[in-house]
Amino acid sequence: MSIEQDTIPISPGEDDLPRETPFDQELDRQQTASEREYERRWWTLGVLCISLVMIVMANASLNVALPTLAEDLHTGASGLQWIVDAYSLVFAGLLLTAGSLGDRYGRRLALNGGLIVFGAASLFAVLSSSSGAVIGARAVMGVGAAFVMPATLSILAHVFPPKERPRAIAIWAGFAGVGVAMGGVVSGALLENFWWGSIFLINVVVVVIALVAGFYLIPRSREKIHAPLDPLGAILSIAGLSTLVYGIIEAPDNGWASTQTIVTFAAAVAILGAFVAWEFKAKEPMLDLRYFKNPRFAAATTAITLVFFAMFGSYFLFTQYLQFVHGYDPLSAGVRILPWALAYLISATQSAKLVERFGQRLVVASGLTITGLGIAILAVTSSVTASYWWFAIAVVVQALGMGITTAPSTGAIMRSLPLHKAGVGSAVNDTTRELGGALGVAVLGSLVASHFRTSMEGAVGGLPAKATHSLADALQSAAAAGGVRGGEIAHVARTSFVDAFSSTLWVAAIVVVVASGLVAWLLRPKATAKADAMVEAEEAEARAQTQVALEGA
Repeated sequence: MSIEQDTIPISPGEDDLPRETPFDQELDRQQTASEREYERRWWTLGVLCISLVMIVMANASLNVALPTLAEDLHTGASGLQWIVDAYSLVFAGLLLTAGSLGDRYGRRLALNGGLIVFGAASLFAVLSSSSGAVIGARAVMGVGAAFVMPATLSILAHVFPPKERPRAIAIWAGFAGVGVAMGGVVSGALLENFWWGSIFLINVVVVVIALVAGFYLIPRSREKIHAPLDPLGAILSIAGLSTLVYGIIEAPDNGWASTQTIVTFAAAVAILGAFVAWEFKAKEPMLDLRYFKNPRFAAATTAITLVFFAMFGSYFLFTQYLQFVHGYDPLSAGVRILPWALAYLISATQSAKLVERFGQRLVVASGLTITGLGIAILAVTSSVTASYWWFAIAVVVQALGMGITTAPSTGAIMRSLPLHKAGVGSAVNDTTRELGGALGVAVLGSLVASHFRTSMEGAVGGLPAKATHSLADALQSAAAAGGVRGGEIAHVARTSFVDAFSSTLWVAAIVVVVASGLVAWLLRPKATAKADAMVEAEEAEARAQTQVALEGA
């Protein structure tokens, strides 16, 4: 059987969207789930969610363990930073390429291969005795994670029919959010009862469970027809995204206006610009950038990037606020963030019903506004003596908004691409999360540090320079000074941090509210109606040509 691969002609114009060719339609047909796969779909989703939570937790759990790692591995601040960042750097850089390879060679292979790499690297970390070895293990874990995370969402798209897919994606998104909050709790509990290697050993256990369950539940989905590879696009995407994430990670330490930061960002822009130029030129691009002309796709990526900017940035500050200002230990602080996880899970899993009733535009825009409201409540109520219940109320409101934003946006991205591009669609979703999250931590963290340093320098004289770098450093200086002097330093440091914390939260609130307005504009009825009509016409034309090609085969 031969399937015509020539691209359907596209009329010129700014609003033209990518067309599915008969070749694309045949690839989509091959992705249809069998009756047995359909019957097992909810069990399959369980395996996918277990794998997803493990990947997300690995990216969120290390902060709690850093003091223990510093002591046992005899490493300094730079080593600790790279134990955390090596994973994120490799993970974000490889996502697009890993998703594309999964589409071509099979999502089950990508998932299982990624799990094996992730588990083996975790076991190596357990057996390591130096910071360099742990950094290397974390980098390899990032490689495995880059294949696992896109595969989970693309396998979901394979086993669930279009009518059930929004609900399944909502559950997937809910567990992704839970993984962020659970990381600190699980790590804290393990460190209280075992040694630091236990936070990596738990990954090995989860990998074994996922592989055994996946052997029976994850469908074999290798296409009979392979779309051509895009090696240059893969190289450019890896280099560009890795450089961009590296620049974001290093900017707070080097200074946002430093020569090194400017050069790094300039290199990232140049490489990503080359990637964009090549993808427009390539006959079979890894990521067809014309999909961004679809307002649903553009609005979804915008919403996810900015909501994760607020999520990761504020979550990074929450742990410091609870531990250093209010004196909770790591495990207690993690437990007190669990209301956020519960609210996120509930709202994300119910978001599909809201979209069915009110539409993507109203739900996503409202979700971003609610997120901003929750952040604003925390900005207003935070203080050195504030009740925990104000914090709980604020983070629950924030999580409710984030849950009804991320799940519909993820679904919109997946619906905007052909089914045989599900891996790339998932990778776009995951990449926007990672870039938004990395920017949130870097930007909001820098704003807090700058405000805190200015307040400390003006409020307490004679402090060593290190004491103004962070609240943790200031509290160490206060403990060393002791007596009345130490008490004064500690009080001023906590007050200065709360002021910086509140001011920075207002920035995060403004970002998501602006994002709400942008999404509402992108999803205005006139724009979406035009795009939907074009997509429907193109799909109908492609189906007709597929039928002709099959009849003539």
